Amino acid sequence: MKEYKSDKLRNVGIVAHGGAGKTSLTEAMLFNSGAVNRLGRVDDGSATTDFEPEEVKRKVTISTALAPCEWRDYKINFVDTPGYADFVAEVKGALRAVDSALIVLCAAAGVEVETEKVWKYASELGMPRIGFINKMDRENADFYSVVESMKEKFGNGVVPVQLPIGAEDNFKGIVNILNMKAYLPDKTGKEYTQADIPADMSDKAEEARMALIEAAAEGNDELLTKYLEGEELSDDEIKNGLLAGIAQAKVFPVFCGSALKNIGVKQVLDSIVTYLPASDATSVLGYHPVSNDPVERNSTDPFSAMVFKTTADPFVGRLSYIRLFSGSMKPDTTLYNATKQKAERIGTIFTLKGKHQDPITNANAGDIVVVAKLQETATGDSLCDKDNPILFEQIAYPKPMFTRTVEAKNKGDEDKIGQALARLMDEDPTFKVRKDVETHQLLISGMGELHLDIIAERMKRKFGVETLLATPKVPYRETIRGSAKVEGKHKKQSGGHGQYGHVWLQLEPLAPGKDFEFVDSIFGGAVPRQYIPAVEKGVKEALTGGILAGYPMVDVKVTLTDGSYHTVDSSEMAFKIASAMALRKGVLQAKPVLLEPIYSIEVVVPEPYMGDVIGDLNTKRGRIQGMEPIGDGLGKVKAQVPLAEMFRYSIDLRSITQGRGSFDMTFSHYEDVPARIAESIIANAKKDKVEES
Repeated sequence: MKEYKSDKLRNVGIVAHGGAGKTSLTEAMLFNSGAVNRLGRVDDGSATTDFEPEEVKRKVTISTALAPCEWRDYKINFVDTPGYADFVAEVKGALRAVDSALIVLCAAAGVEVETEKVWKYASELGMPRIGFINKMDRENADFYSVVESMKEKFGNGVVPVQLPIGAEDNFKGIVNILNMKAYLPDKTGKEYTQADIPADMSDKAEEARMALIEAAAEGNDELLTKYLEGEELSDDEIKNGLLAGIAQAKVFPVFCGSALKNIGVKQVLDSIVTYLPASDATSVLGYHPVSNDPVERNSTDPFSAMVFKTTADPFVGRLSYIRLFSGSMKPDTTLYNATKQKAERIGTIFTLKGKHQDPITNANAGDIVVVAKLQETATGDSLCDKDNPILFEQIAYPKPMFTRTVEAKNKGDEDKIGQALARLMDEDPTFKVRKDVETHQLLISGMGELHLDIIAERMKRKFGVETLLATPKVPYRETIRGSAKVEGKHKKQSGGHGQYGHVWLQLEPLAPGKDFEFVDSIFGGAVPRQYIPAVEKGVKEALTGGILAGYPMVDVKVTLTDGSYHTVDSSEMAFKIASAMALRKGVLQAKPVLLEPIYSIEVVVPEPYMGDVIGDLNTKRGRIQGMEPIGDGLGKVKAQVPLAEMFRYSIDLRSITQGRGSFDMTFSHYEDVPARIAESIIANAKKDKVEES
């Protein structure tokens, strides 16, 4: 592929709800532009941008893929993104790298949950958008219903620039509202015959043209004045008005067609180079890494770029996807990572078309390239000229809220699993790994069940590690609610030196959060000073091991009040054992209870779902703390819920709100487990202990 200047570059993110056909549209655009010589299909696993084995198996996009093509002396970098909520990191990263979004909708399903979300992401970035209503040949396809739904959800800036001729099996072509002509494709979809608009569509076409003219006029004050005075706008004026409105993200033109039948695809390619902004059209803002002063970059300024995606491969190594904002980039040079404040050596620069690599000798501002084996650079890092440093704002990713334990299926893979997880964390900012110090389990967190299933599959495929995923243990704790005074005596004679330790302990509850307190109240040497630390150690070890169900005991005060010793047979070990015996006996007399972690959660949902969310939280033993509207039709529910009820909450909330809800949770405190539930937990713990022994 030849070198392109910034004004000849277009970066377009293709986003949609899963199943709308964005990968099929990407494939059709690559085919029409000559970037690929055959039209691949998602269903048979031959699509250019769905090349990962997990994608071929499931027939869904999982990873963002780069797909450049050339059209009318322009280079278009398409970035095909996943359409499922579990892979939101891929979408957010991609939208930071592109200049505009092509939002694909299914003509039968219309505006779906992820359609709303990606529209919102693009809106937050002030990004120009165009829509493509796909699958016009599908049963129940209804172009006009989808357009009305878009206007209802996204405002009156949504305006069709095409109308379909027919629908479902009778979908025959499209009407161009700008020139008021019909276009009828041949069987390949590559060639079109121009014709007059069908008579039964003339009224709809005129109505659509008036709406288009009105939208174009609102993008330019002079045109608006002319329009309001009743003067007719020329085609060029309409085009210029649309250009202004699209650039300001006020006008959102809508196209239609069928990606599988290759109808309407060439028109979308034409519109991208005609109406969407060039990569050098706007400046980008950042800040100085030392002074924090604002810094602005234009395409002609010194080099600056951002890594928006990283993939880990055991054979190729780390691949970094880089969007250039200013300057240019050549192979075999040294750049500066302003985020890590370290120099980074750049080797070969290439672009990717799916998984196919195409080396390039120079990349200009606005381009998207890939570099292998960067040592220090990770997703979100800013690269620049060392003498002209700049940091770009980090990509905002949601917190992962779905957690599972992970362990190696085969013995001997424990070391491999740690390395594999570390590499996969480099690749995915919404994938986190931590070791729970209380349960001693290795925990992995992601955006949902599918997300973690894909992680497990990649560990096996990329790193040869088979894993088992399970629900984490709850880090319960134990405490006492009463007091007790108990005796512990360890006496054993076995020939020669025996063992003798004898103590009296007073057990009392402490205030929550005080953990443990040991008091030495011995007077008169009933227990010699050298054995006091052993008494404390025996008590601590017994508390750590738990009494009721093997969970750590907290908030307990233990006072050593009395005891006795033997001049020959007493030892530190004997007093340690005696103390542990006394503690175990005393706990059972001091009203022991099981404690569970309680989390404060905030759930943000559309207001119509708030009742269902509150009802569901009540079934999870949650206590509602409050609810309030927060604007944009959303409400917030605050509650406190036991952790034991929250491990599948991301799945439950997605089901209740049709994917429109989100939540955050933070640890609050521990409190008593209800007696009925505690009995079951204790019984299961005893059963597990018997099985282990």
